[in-house]
Amino acid sequence: MYDLTITGGTVIDGTGGDRYRADIGVKDGRIVEVRRRDGNDTGLNGDAERTIDATGRVVTPGFVDIHTHYDGQVSWDGTLEPSSLHGVTTVVSGNCGVGFAPVRPGREQWLIELMEGVEDIPGSALAEGITWGWESFPEYLDTVEKRDLAVDFGVQIAHGAVRGYAMGERGARNEPATADDIAAMARIVQEAVEAGALGFSTSRTEGHRALDGEVVPGTYAAADELFGLGRAMAAGGQAVFEVAPDGTAGEHPDALLGEVDWMIRLAAEIDRPVSFAMVQTQGKPDQWRKQLDLAGAAVDDGIRVHPQFAARPFGMLFGFPGYHAFDHRPTFRKLKAELGREELAERLAEPAVRGAILSETDLPAQAVPMFDGLFAMIQHSIDSLYAIGDPPDYEPTPDKTVGAIARTRGEDPLATMYDLMLESNGTALLMLPFFNYAEGNHDAIYDMISHRAAVSGLSDGGAHCGLICDASYPTYLLTHWARDRSRGPRFSLEYMVRKQTLDTATLFGLGDRGVIAVGKKADVNVIDMDALQLEVPRMAYDLPAGGRRLIQGARGYDATVVGGVVTRLHGVDTGARPGKLLRGVR
Repeated sequence: MYDLTITGGTVIDGTGGDRYRADIGVKDGRIVEVRRRDGNDTGLNGDAERTIDATGRVVTPGFVDIHTHYDGQVSWDGTLEPSSLHGVTTVVSGNCGVGFAPVRPGREQWLIELMEGVEDIPGSALAEGITWGWESFPEYLDTVEKRDLAVDFGVQIAHGAVRGYAMGERGARNEPATADDIAAMARIVQEAVEAGALGFSTSRTEGHRALDGEVVPGTYAAADELFGLGRAMAAGGQAVFEVAPDGTAGEHPDALLGEVDWMIRLAAEIDRPVSFAMVQTQGKPDQWRKQLDLAGAAVDDGIRVHPQFAARPFGMLFGFPGYHAFDHRPTFRKLKAELGREELAERLAEPAVRGAILSETDLPAQAVPMFDGLFAMIQHSIDSLYAIGDPPDYEPTPDKTVGAIARTRGEDPLATMYDLMLESNGTALLMLPFFNYAEGNHDAIYDMISHRAAVSGLSDGGAHCGLICDASYPTYLLTHWARDRSRGPRFSLEYMVRKQTLDTATLFGLGDRGVIAVGKKADVNVIDMDALQLEVPRMAYDLPAGGRRLIQGARGYDATVVGGVVTRLHGVDTGARPGKLLRGVR
């Protein structure tokens, strides 16, 4: 008697090996049988409480997303969308040096403003949605463990929170750490890993700033601090040291190779994996290749250093529902303050309103909020700003830039930009790729994905709510990279599945998942590859306090199974919450 059987599907098991047709039997949350349907084999023997007919479908392990920011959202949202919309069954949070534990009583708002500035998660949503009830990191884990979740949730301890807790205002303002400070932080980190933290994360890029403009605590940490905390992490158990390196945002591109050098030395000393964000920058478009070469040589020597690649251009989405070029025009400001969203979209389409906004001078930018000056940058990016269309095209050709469309139409570029954003009842979005698109194609990303040391990451699920929606990477890896790409080579579906199952699970020591095999955790996707399609990103207003966030769904997921329980069926949440807190190996 099985709890669940998945029959007749084409299994792509996560190892990268050839696909095969098989039935899968599940009992008590584990895969207990995988029976190949060769020749006249009739499949599994025995009854099941529930059967999913996967004939004509692809069956894969659940996807393991190692770079998310659900640290606060886990407090109020059991679905952990949008990641769970894309076949993700395990998320790892606490990246980029920001998180919510440990926290001294009364310092909660400081952590909220740090997260809001770095990850563009509305502070009002965090303030209303988080139910605080911890001080230490182990207490945070205990709180999360009580939550009913649709996916498994693992989390790293963040350098920013640790520094603020151990050093107070000195730590928050990035003053140098003394030996006593480092010892205090080391105790916190070791305690966190012993309690189950999957890793330690730090940010060293000046692009990561709190709401007040201060860079993330730890950005300028010296080697003795970084190595001291790395040793403490290793003393606590099996964990990953995660880094957003100096130069990631293009501010100090020459620093990147030095960053990889110290990460290799750290990984060799503590014998733990170090993983870092890797993107192609405009200023040094080939620097990432040198990073990959260094990481590859280290891996060949048995030193675990793994760059995280992004599945597509890393940038921002602009439109009337979020940030855009006309934010500071007086008429727009007045209408936005007076009207609801639907009525605002209707008024923006009126010729008189359009004419007024296009003719006006921008109001001056302010010191806050942090993104107040984006309007000016957008106005000067007409030849780098793309209309992505429906279905969305993330490898657009030069003729799809706002500037090119304007020249074809014989129009003012800002007028063209305005009209493009008016499409779909004023909800259309334009894409500005900052990284991974220096040559106007995906060839660099292809080479990143191909590399033996690189792992899939950087989706930022749960973060960048008003500008980015990359939690859909898992679906994009299957559609664009294994099926649809026309401007260059593609990968096999087997390879794309492995990159986000076995490889990502292995990095974090999650040996019980990432592969369809007997004894493994029954985290499974049943996918209609012919129907699999990304939807257009849309702005939703469903965060606590009415906060907004970009959501991108997908069609073609017949079922997602977590621990043997069906959590999504034909794209709809079933209400089942079998997900659990993941604690690392002590």
